Amino acid sequence: MQEVYAALLLHSAGKPVDEGGVKKVLDAAGTQTDEARVKALVSSLKDVNIDEAIKQSVITAAAAAPAASGGAEVKKEEKKEDDGKKAEEAASGLAGLFG
Repeated sequence: MQEVYAALLLHSAGKPVDEGGVKKVLDAAGTQTDEARVKALVSSLKDVNIDEAIKQSVITAAAAAPAASGGAEVKKEEKKEDDGKKAEEAASGLAGLFG
C-alpha cells in the first residue's frame, strides 16, 4: 500500500512515477522497499491516467456515500420497531403478574 502512496505523492508533485522515484520516496519515509511490488506498480500505472482514475474514485465514493447513509436510516427504523415490540412484550408479561 505504501508503494501506491509513494506513486500518488510523486504524481501530485509533478514528478514521473518510475521505479527510482518510488524507491526514493519509500527510502525517505524509512520503509522497506519491495522491489517486486515497486516494479509491478510502476508497470501497471504505465498506461493509466492517474488524474482520471482519481476523479473516477471520487465520483464512485460520492455515489456510495448516500446509499450507505440510507441503509443506516433503515436499520435505525428497524431497531425502533424492535424496541417497541420488546416494550409490548414486557408490558404483557407484567400484566400477567397482576391479573
